[in-house]
Amino acid sequence: MSNNTSKLKSTISQSIMLTELNSVFTQTFGEAPTRHFQAPGRVNLIGEHTDYNDGFVLPCAIDYQTLVAVTPRDDMTVKVVAVDYSNQQDVFSLDCEIEAHPTQLWSNYVRGVIKHLQLRGHVFKGANLAITGNVPQGAGLSSSASLEVVIGETFRGLYDLSLTKAEVALNGQEAENQFVGCQCGIMDQMVSACGSKFNALLLDCRSLDAELISMPENLTVMIINSNVKRGLVDSEYNTRRLQCEEAASTLGLKALRDISLADLHSNKDKLPEVVYRRAHHVVSDSERTVLAAQALKTNDVVQLSRLMAQSHISMRDDFEITVPPIDFAVKILTEYLGDKGGVRMTGGGFGGCMVALMPHDMVEGAKQLMTERYQAETGYQETIYICSASDGAGEI
Repeated sequence: MSNNTSKLKSTISQSIMLTELNSVFTQTFGEAPTRHFQAPGRVNLIGEHTDYNDGFVLPCAIDYQTLVAVTPRDDMTVKVVAVDYSNQQDVFSLDCEIEAHPTQLWSNYVRGVIKHLQLRGHVFKGANLAITGNVPQGAGLSSSASLEVVIGETFRGLYDLSLTKAEVALNGQEAENQFVGCQCGIMDQMVSACGSKFNALLLDCRSLDAELISMPENLTVMIINSNVKRGLVDSEYNTRRLQCEEAASTLGLKALRDISLADLHSNKDKLPEVVYRRAHHVVSDSERTVLAAQALKTNDVVQLSRLMAQSHISMRDDFEITVPPIDFAVKILTEYLGDKGGVRMTGGGFGGCMVALMPHDMVEGAKQLMTERYQAETGYQETIYICSASDGAGEI
């Protein structure tokens, strides 16, 4: 799909969402919204489980997003309606300590972001908000980070808060870590806040230095949702983090970022076998990420396909976070693409999505291949999204 075609489809989708969003806002609050903000989901092209090890990641923002319609209030009340949750509502005061909602998880992302803005010393009044989005939930495309970032960006814009885009991202991460209770890294929020159209983002997760990497115009970004529910992801994610920390501690490192693949191999006998394999994935995938960014810059698709294939094998064998349906899909797509494109699992693992980069003229063949073989082999029905690298959070 060409960039122009993808842009047109994205614009139409946003327009439809905005129409419904404005309708619900007006029905709920008795007036039209005055401003609109958006923050995108993301897909990680390469560099998995490297972020919390201070390594490198290479995500891009995608043209699926969370939208907010908003009007400021003169008092300290925040009223929110969630279009995608049957117009559920939440009301809380900025004058009181913001606590978790007892039953509505989506409310806690909103409450957490606003509470952490206050903890950072920002002063602002309330607002009426309506929220909707089309970032697939539970698929590893960061719908939660998109929500966190759009709420931060909304209050930043509405009350002219002295926050950079990176600080909006960090505030969202803090809210998810400390208020919602999920120990995520910084990648998802950072690319949602700071992404750029037609570019991936090479992010150093230690320094937060970010470099825009131009995406080749001849490649389509395809996301394939395996529709395997991401079971065990929380407990296994935490286990993987502890194993990585054990490796770093045993080797006297602040983080696995601080060792090369060669040095890790020479210290192999100091680590339990499974801990070594976990570390081997992290260190090698971080190195692959830097090489993949260079391959994108030079449109070296042969190198890119090789690196993506190696990354998937590493996640499968060393980090052990793939599942058989995803391994099957990656296998048949790898055979189909050859060295003209790359495919790998993306996200935390144990289900979720794959990401593929391929020439535009191979997209329909890839779709057909998945239609003919994936469900017949696995019993799952895939969902395919054709995406473009998109801008980060901002006002519409």
